[in-house]
Amino acid sequence: MLKVYTSRFGEIEVDEAKIVHFKDGIPAFGDEHEFVILPYEEESPYYFMQSLKSPDLAFLLTIPFLFFNDYSFEIDDETIKELDIKNQDDVFYYSMITIPNGSVRYMTANLLAPIVLNSENMKAKQVVLEKSQYTTKHRLFPESAKKEG
Repeated sequence: MLKVYTSRFGEIEVDEAKIVHFKDGIPAFGDEHEFVILPYEEESPYYFMQSLKSPDLAFLLTIPFLFFNDYSFEIDDETIKELDIKNQDDVFYYSMITIPNGSVRYMTANLLAPIVLNSENMKAKQVVLEKSQYTTKHRLFPESAKKEG
């Protein structure tokens, strides 16, 4: 077990087999290569992706298919090779969430650039989808935003 200090969770113990490796970092955070994905709460659709290098850096994630039933895309051959994907059942997909002005009802998910994780080897990559109708700001709760609006 590896002990890691985080500003959000304090000191945590991380099973080294659960460390997610981004070979090239993630866009805008090229120096961040190792993270751990932590559940927000038990039974919650949200997760934190905590940097192992920077105590203050944690991204809020969700599994996009839970909120967007028709969300679909294909992973390019280069990504399949880079992440050494052999079995589609080993692949997990996450979307980063933004909470504008701290308002949960206006949360958005980045469907344009999903995080693809091969759970077999813990290699991951944030993939920017080419020629996609998706954006970086899809509302998770469009109805609650309309009622307020």
